[in-house]
Amino acid sequence: ESKAELDRFCDAMIAIRAEIRAIETGQSDRDHNLLKQAPHTAADLVSDWNRPYSREQAVFPTSFTRSAKFWPVVNRIDQAYGDRNLICSCIGMDAYSDS
Repeated sequence: ESKAELDRFCDAMIAIRAEIRAIETGQSDRDHNLLKQAPHTAADLVSDWNRPYSREQAVFPTSFTRSAKFWPVVNRIDQAYGDRNLICSCIGMDAYSDS
């Protein structure tokens, strides 16, 4: 990876650690915070906003995202369980075999 990409990765990790620290110190709600609610979709941005943090914090967590935002189309499924346990919803391979 390029140095710029590594710097971007490091900035993201530093920002995530700051979000964790805010939860640890009680500055952020333990159940309703940037980390638990991420990723934030375009639909989240334009819907009624009832979260204890700003839209700006949610949508632009680092300076890089201001110029190169990637918009996820869905939120998390089952919190981190869905991130760690991917399940294919494709039809089985036997459906492709010649009968």
